[in-house]
Amino acid sequence: MKKGILLFSAVALLTFSGSFAQQTSKKAPKAKVSKVVAPTVQGAGINFVNDVMDYGTIELKSDGAREFVFTNNGTQPLIITNAQGSCGCTVPTWPKAPIAPGATAVIGVKYDTNRPGPFTKTITLTSNSTTTPSKLLTIKGNVLPQPAAAAVKS
Repeated sequence: MKKGILLFSAVALLTFSGSFAQQTSKKAPKAKVSKVVAPTVQGAGINFVNDVMDYGTIELKSDGAREFVFTNNGTQPLIITNAQGSCGCTVPTWPKAPIAPGATAVIGVKYDTNRPGPFTKTITLTSNSTTTPSKLLTIKGNVLPQPAAAAVKS
């Protein structure tokens, strides 16, 4: 009798689990991720991922270094001849060597975070880009004031 119950249970279990094995899972199709690529231009081209860098709210005397990433979307090498900050508190760095077509590079910028308060500064790039020989990049944010000294107990 016990063998019969065990045999019936085993057959029922196999039948039950087999019916679920026949079901196919329906997965949602994967979303296509498309890269934003600027069209190729004749001559040298410059295409930035972002031309505005928002620092957000940062601490006084914190690291003010950031990078703007760009790609030469042209058919000729891109040469950046100058990068000028709008004031002495904004210091840009740029690649001095030509950037090959399709290559990616960065424009570095260091903001002096010793100055509390909101800021909006610009960096003007000069290059041989056929579409934008003069490009304006913007940095903005807010530097928190120095914390007040703790009150001294008398």
